[in-house]
Amino acid sequence: MKYNYITSGTCSRSIDFELNADGTIGDVVFTGGCHGNLQGIAALVRGMKTEDAIMRLEGIDCRGKGTSCADQFAKALRAALAKR
Repeated sequence: MKYNYITSGTCSRSIDFELNADGTIGDVVFTGGCHGNLQGIAALVRGMKTEDAIMRLEGIDCRGKGTSCADQFAKALRAALAKR
């Protein structure tokens, strides 16, 4: 299933991602932000169990903002799980 999450407090503006029927993460595309780093995050989480990605990414802070693109992705994953 495909999801779109509007981020808050980060350079990226939104995250488009897919969750596969088996609970793993499919394609991930960040809009805005540090392109190379976000491509890296997307590549690393592809195929990962959703809960594992949340555990690894949640709480990561960027420059004292209280959140980061990685943390926002964890929030997006939690929101998607809540909708399932």
